[in-house]
Amino acid sequence: MASVFGKIVVGTYVEIKRSDGRIHQAMVTSLSEENESVTVEWIENGDTKGKEIDLESIFALNPDVAPEEEIAPSPETPPPPTPTSVKVNKIAKNRRTIAPSKNETPSRDNRVIPTRARPPQPPQPEPAPPPPSQQSTQPTQAQTQQQLQNARRKSNCVKEVEKLQEKRERRRLQQQELREKRAQEVDTTVPNYEIMYMIRDFRASLDYRPLTTADLIEEHRICVCVRKRPLNKKELTMKDLDVITIPSKDVVMVHEPKQKVDLTRYLENQTFRFDYAFDDSSTNEMVYRFTARPLVETIFERGMATCFAYGQTGSGKTHTMGGDFSGKNQDCSKGIYALAARDVFLMLKKPNYKKLDLQVYSTFFEIYSGKVFDLLNRKAKLRVLEDGKQQVQVVGLQEKEVKCTEDVLKLIEVGNSCRTSGQTSANAHSSRSHAVFQIILRKKGKMHGKFSLIDLAGNERGADTSSADRQTRLEGAEINKSLLALKECIRALGRNKPHTPFRASKLTQVLRDSFIGENSRTCMIATISPGMTSCENTLNTLRYANRVKELTVDPNQVIEGGRPNIHVVNQLDLLDEEWLSMSPQRDDLKLLCEQNEEEVSPQLFTFHEAVSQLVEMEEQVLEDHRAVFQESIRWLEDEKVLLEMTEEVDYDVESYATQLEQILDQKIEILTELRDKVKSFRSALQEEEQASKQINPKRPRAL
Repeated sequence: MASVFGKIVVGTYVEIKRSDGRIHQAMVTSLSEENESVTVEWIENGDTKGKEIDLESIFALNPDVAPEEEIAPSPETPPPPTPTSVKVNKIAKNRRTIAPSKNETPSRDNRVIPTRARPPQPPQPEPAPPPPSQQSTQPTQAQTQQQLQNARRKSNCVKEVEKLQEKRERRRLQQQELREKRAQEVDTTVPNYEIMYMIRDFRASLDYRPLTTADLIEEHRICVCVRKRPLNKKELTMKDLDVITIPSKDVVMVHEPKQKVDLTRYLENQTFRFDYAFDDSSTNEMVYRFTARPLVETIFERGMATCFAYGQTGSGKTHTMGGDFSGKNQDCSKGIYALAARDVFLMLKKPNYKKLDLQVYSTFFEIYSGKVFDLLNRKAKLRVLEDGKQQVQVVGLQEKEVKCTEDVLKLIEVGNSCRTSGQTSANAHSSRSHAVFQIILRKKGKMHGKFSLIDLAGNERGADTSSADRQTRLEGAEINKSLLALKECIRALGRNKPHTPFRASKLTQVLRDSFIGENSRTCMIATISPGMTSCENTLNTLRYANRVKELTVDPNQVIEGGRPNIHVVNQLDLLDEEWLSMSPQRDDLKLLCEQNEEEVSPQLFTFHEAVSQLVEMEEQVLEDHRAVFQESIRWLEDEKVLLEMTEEVDYDVESYATQLEQILDQKIEILTELRDKVKSFRSALQEEEQASKQINPKRPRAL
């Protein structure tokens, strides 16, 4: 059988059909037996072009080059020319000038190149080789070699183009297969499923070493940890993504979705390091073991301990401190409040503490908008004062003696039912107050130790300082200010600062004794939501916690599976001299805002000043009004006596007039003073409103 290429060899000119229907000639530059195709080139507008065409298309337009059946040679077939005859023919060809016909064009190397296709002809038997005298019209061997070299030189560009095209096609097929495979693995109707794959691929590179009960409990004067809760029902319903990863016992990673200018989406993986990191599988018992439990012994050693939960509303603060929820019902026995009380009563039975003869008391109060309310006494309003020894006293706060854990649980249930809550810009139900539960040890009436457990208000309320509603503004301002003050007080405790700005907020003022003294320990539990919709609030929570105790981590070592290096950031140590030069009488609020310039703008500082002045004046006006009311009762009694005196026939008119004038003078003096204070209070209200309007909408992020 003949070759599959028939009469086609490199250098043959054949007719081809273009995609636009045009038919023209092109030169064959390469043959592909595997694909049964040929590559052709032609010159168009001065440029060399090429393409690959299958043999069937070539033979359809060029039947004269199609393969034919091989015919056995007959006796009459002349033998092939000898080398001598070929040499003679070549010499004769070189001496002869061949004139092109009307359908042919001479090439640059004197080779005849057809310019128009011949009409289709029926297949004919292959003619016998021409006699030696006629072979001189065929191309010489040198011309054929030159033609092949030109074909190879032209085909290099085409081959490179073909390689690039093959790579593109291969890449497209791979991407299509990958998309089809992913579509089979996951429901592509999930919002942000591309981000989900990015997070999944990133997590696959991590070496997970989560915290376990086998890990040692380290001693920290200030312990800062983070707890991640699971996705809740609402987040699962809306198919929210989990963007929080806890690869090791002290590292938290946030996969924040970002978008480039060309709308390409990518992840910004932010890493934070704390003393402990609890993933969504950790129980309250697990969290308590590493956080509050080590502090229980502190209060038995005549110390002060503080443990508080901080975070966005709905992130798990109340669950952590108060106990597990089953619907709207809360199991208070599984919260840190009850767990700490349980261990206190267990330690009381130990021989070395039993001989101390200690009594246990509990208090439960809340701080709302700069005011203190007793949750165990029908939410009675309390006053916070400093005595002559600069000890802060919460006047009127009731202490309830407790004998067992069950007594503590009853007090917690009563207090939680009274706590203030309401709607915010971020959540439908937000804790608008700081709840403070205290376990107090007393020995013969004197304070021996105190453990303060605090469920802070939702940190997103700090963003409500520009609301049109005054009450909401005051709530947000007090929460923002108290969280800033709490952070700075803990930092001062950890760095043994000579001055603690506890007067900057009511919360830190009440907890003043927890921030002073050598035997004071503090633990902060930052609770975070895992959903992508809460990413901004989660980052704010982590940044706040990181500022309390700044530790850095090398993300590369986390990915490689190594333990992160520990570095304590001492940026603020340069401020020690400034703190030392500060006078204790310096306004703590101003000092607080100066140390947090990146979070408190000048307008926000002015607003905080106006709010602080407003709160102080409100308390003073209420106190004076209450005093005037009590005085008015005495005046009424005195006036009643005077009127009864006038009923006598011979009463002393001079004495009556003198006494009445004295009563009226007292009334006028006291009422005038109260009136002036009320006017000043109204001016303070106007200043607060004006200051709230000056807050820059692009203010620093809220705590």
